[in-house]
Amino acid sequence: MKEITLDALHDKLKPRPVDGHKGTFGHALLIAGKYGMAGACILASRAFMRSGAGKLTVHIPRRNNDIMQVTVPEAVIQHDSSPVMFTQATDLIQYKALGIGPGLGTEPATATAVHDQLLIARHYDTPTVIDADALNILSMNPGWWKDLPDKTIITPHSGEFARLQKSGMDFSRVTLVMKGHGTTIAAQGQTYLCPWGNSGMATAGSGDVLTGIILGFLAQGYDTVDAAILGVSFHALAGDKAASLYGQYSMTASDIADNLKIM
Repeated sequence: MKEITLDALHDKLKPRPVDGHKGTFGHALLIAGKYGMAGACILASRAFMRSGAGKLTVHIPRRNNDIMQVTVPEAVIQHDSSPVMFTQATDLIQYKALGIGPGLGTEPATATAVHDQLLIARHYDTPTVIDADALNILSMNPGWWKDLPDKTIITPHSGEFARLQKSGMDFSRVTLVMKGHGTTIAAQGQTYLCPWGNSGMATAGSGDVLTGIILGFLAQGYDTVDAAILGVSFHALAGDKAASLYGQYSMTASDIADNLKIM
């Protein structure tokens, strides 16, 4: 197991061209947040916008429109045909990366749409980060694992990981981010340990922030392993900064997103 260092993070970061524009730094699609769970989409979106990526489109149910427009004005809104949940997969030709799962719910129509979306991502070879309810959907439908895009990152916590194991998932096919105390990244026969982070990060929404950061690095063209390493590390460093300001008892997931700083 290799412990990640600040020097390693610095070496992995690509130079940021002075003449770059939003197209230079990548356009991603985020599918998250059924009605009543818009916060998951908001947190992931805010983290994405601080990751260095150029543009984000969020696919949301129509009833989440107003809160998204107010809280994340930088994001472009794409409405699902359903007012309350994700039911409609979308084309990916214009996107550099896909994030799917936070706060989606596991309703049958959503499950079908998640599968359809992953098939589209596989067709376009779109780098994809899968989290939360999208992982739960896949654990309930193990036959769908074969349809994952080749460039896939999954970000389970211990409960989600146990369900994935029980479903018989082959983890060698993906880049695995195992969230928790001492988050680890496993891929290509290597395991990397994040030495940063604190117990204050064990709070609702923290994983949504991580998904947004990883998605941002995928959109910028990083491969899945480097996107996972950079995303996990800067998420943890932001958590440590938030803890220094508010204390581990009082910090929130929003504090992690607000304190994200990419070197």
